[in-house]
Amino acid sequence: MTNRVRTAHRGAVRILLLAAAVLGLQLAVAGAASADPASSAWAKLRMCESSSRYTINTGNGYYGAYQFDLPTWRSVGGQGRPDQASPREQDYRALYLYRMRGWQPWQCGGMLKLVGDADARSKRIPSYDESAYMGGIGLPAPPTPKPQPAPPAPPGGMPAWPGLVYAYGDCAPALKTFQLRMNAFGYGFTGTGCYYDKTKTAVLDLQRANGIKDSGRLGPLTWKAAWQGKRPR
Repeated sequence: MTNRVRTAHRGAVRILLLAAAVLGLQLAVAGAASADPASSAWAKLRMCESSSRYTINTGNGYYGAYQFDLPTWRSVGGQGRPDQASPREQDYRALYLYRMRGWQPWQCGGMLKLVGDADARSKRIPSYDESAYMGGIGLPAPPTPKPQPAPPAPPGGMPAWPGLVYAYGDCAPALKTFQLRMNAFGYGFTGTGCYYDKTKTAVLDLQRANGIKDSGRLGPLTWKAAWQGKRPR
């Protein structure tokens, strides 16, 4: 084999090895990205945390679709207030937080039994492209879901949770059911079915008495505590 042929052969081998290395790197990156939770898991989390409302402000220090408090938002590089950020930005910061701490920061993660994967607590900072699959990118905040009437309580029992998380300013038949139940603890509601200051006080009192994160949101744990939990102080 001539020197010219040997040189050409070695060059071709180097090119093939370089191409294989680049392809392997691309596959590794793609494989890592695919380890993130499915978009359906994020959709369930948002619905439980905020009824999937990106602009929600509960009035108690938790904001946006993923109910960030400000210290947590800033710990993953968020600027301003979460509920004033775009859906794309909120999705990105949520994925960033997931890669730092898994599902642990979200109470709903445990309630929904969401399971962490290879990227949970990996400390690998995502890109905006990697968070684009999560569901909120480029979309306006979804409208407030139409509340469903709360089913009647069985005799002596607890009515089923209506499936929506309620926050300040919401009005729904289920809120009336909750308010009237809280009268058993001396709150004196007339049963307007609208969530304002008095309802917020009752929700926070109930959460604090039962070791529930005092978010001020009326979700499944707080609903259950109204019938089966400890009496508010």
